[in-house]
Amino acid sequence: MTRIPDVEGSDLVPRDPDVLSIGDRAAAEAATRKLAEGYEDRAWGCMSSRHKFCREPCPVYQVTRNEQHTSYGFHATVAAMSQGLVDLEDAYEQYAYCTQCGACELRCPNTLFTGDFYRNRTQLVQLVRAVRAAGVEAGIERASWKRWNDDTVAFRNEMQGDPAEVAGWADDLDLPRGGETILFCDCMAAYRQTRVPRAVSLLLREAGVEVGLMNDQWCCGGPALEMGYTDIFEQFARHNLEDWRAAGARRVVTLDPHDYIAFVEDYPRLFGDYGIEVLHITDLLAELIEQGKLRLERPIPVSVTYHDPCRLNKRRGIWESPRKILRAIPGLEFRDVDHVTQWSMCSGAGGGLPIALPDVAEKVARNRLDLARPVGADVLASACVWAEDHLERVAAADGQMPVADITVLAAMSAGLLDPKPWLAEVARNRGVAP
Repeated sequence: MTRIPDVEGSDLVPRDPDVLSIGDRAAAEAATRKLAEGYEDRAWGCMSSRHKFCREPCPVYQVTRNEQHTSYGFHATVAAMSQGLVDLEDAYEQYAYCTQCGACELRCPNTLFTGDFYRNRTQLVQLVRAVRAAGVEAGIERASWKRWNDDTVAFRNEMQGDPAEVAGWADDLDLPRGGETILFCDCMAAYRQTRVPRAVSLLLREAGVEVGLMNDQWCCGGPALEMGYTDIFEQFARHNLEDWRAAGARRVVTLDPHDYIAFVEDYPRLFGDYGIEVLHITDLLAELIEQGKLRLERPIPVSVTYHDPCRLNKRRGIWESPRKILRAIPGLEFRDVDHVTQWSMCSGAGGGLPIALPDVAEKVARNRLDLARPVGADVLASACVWAEDHLERVAAADGQMPVADITVLAAMSAGLLDPKPWLAEVARNRGVAP
């Protein structure tokens, strides 16, 4: 057992059987040295402050109550590895306890105070990814993540769907291939949450926005990067960029925040400025509504509260446009919980957490649903298909409020989708005759 100084609950327990070690000590030591060179200063900068304000906003810490699963704990472990106190093989499994939501980065005084208080601005998401990547490089992996990424490579999508059917959701929509504006349909949206890309396509057509599909869409690669599989990320990123360029794309519209953040943060780190504008659908729809190009006129008589996707709100500061869309829908009563309060809220669907630690991910989702209940809304809306799918399954198991994507609500209000079946379902859920 090794205890990391000043980190509550950090006594290392017997290794999780999900963690495989097929590497050798020399590879692990080399990966640790490389990791320390990049993050040791940041780790000591975090530890020197000792404020630990990152704990309570962390959705995973809210579940485990283990300080090892906080930004402070993650930084302290890197500092301990840099001094030879902890091996990468022992520390690796700790870094699965993170959704990469970014709450700790926003709450940290190192970030909040002018001039990067203490030494360095907090970049916990990058640190977690670096440790995971170091593990993979050294032959230390979680079996669940390895299977997931092996399948993603085999199928070129995360859903193990037939690659030839990645655009099957659009078979009757007559969408062209290629063009100046490409609609990138997330893996989850393409194979399971298909009502979302259908709603988006109908809304954009109604507003006069011409969009096309990729000739051969692969996964964005972001989830592989989040789990430490950098080679897979690069393979997928290069393919997608080549496809966009071959199609003559100048703009890519994304449905999902995970794709969006991969394209605006991770692709530029790999390619530099690659010359293609990237938009999340909420920003585009809000603009079209304000310009009068998209009219939402059919009343949707429900009360709705909104879940801010972490990668939009906390990571990219996109919180106004989703609220503008909801407020533009007649008959809809919007019961808002402000975006700053939601810094500590998370669906639990990101960062590979549901794959490695499904029980923890479900508890994170349940906490989010429990926080929505006192608002008294009929529906929890969001703008992230992965969050919605995860929350839907947990909500259905617990008999909690239904979950909806705001693009589907907008399409109903625009008269493009029939709201009656859905409204009847909402009424049944609240115990009112439809």
